[in-house]
Amino acid sequence: MEIKNCLLSDANEILSLYAAARNLQTQKKMVIWPTFEKLFIEKEIQENRQWKIIVDNAIVCNWAVSFEDKEIWGQKDKNDGIYIHRICNNPTYRGNRYIDTIVEWSRKYATEIGKQFVRLDTLGNNTKLIEHYTSAEFEFLGMLKLTDTANLPSHYQNEPNCCLFEIDLKKSCN
Repeated sequence: MEIKNCLLSDANEILSLYAAARNLQTQKKMVIWPTFEKLFIEKEIQENRQWKIIVDNAIVCNWAVSFEDKEIWGQKDKNDGIYIHRICNNPTYRGNRYIDTIVEWSRKYATEIGKQFVRLDTLGNNTKLIEHYTSAEFEFLGMLKLTDTANLPSHYQNEPNCCLFEIDLKKSCN
């Protein structure tokens, strides 16, 4: 298993993974991600913000990171964290708890670049996803009602309830 930055040549496969994630979200009656433009994904790749887990030459899991998220995190965003977005698994490899690998990687990555927090969010009151993230060391900080979603992707416009999760690297080192 390897973790690497995505390459521009991965863009179509990432879009396929997102399509599979949307299908699963539809089946499970969850908040459904929009169709992301290829140029959007390519920009994240060029900024080294798209990551992948590779097993047997296959992308088994993909996610993006950002270094600020003020529309969601507001005053808590003080340039002191990394934000994980759009974790999706290759359907063939679901159930392998790649979230644990992402947490291990993100702890190291955040520490290397001088950040104190690893954060993520999810929309709606998805109790299974809340349990999934808390079982992977994230602290569930509660649900926030989003008010300023104009600059966020479209799925944030339709679901104002946002669950916040955080790993405080200083707290968890003690």
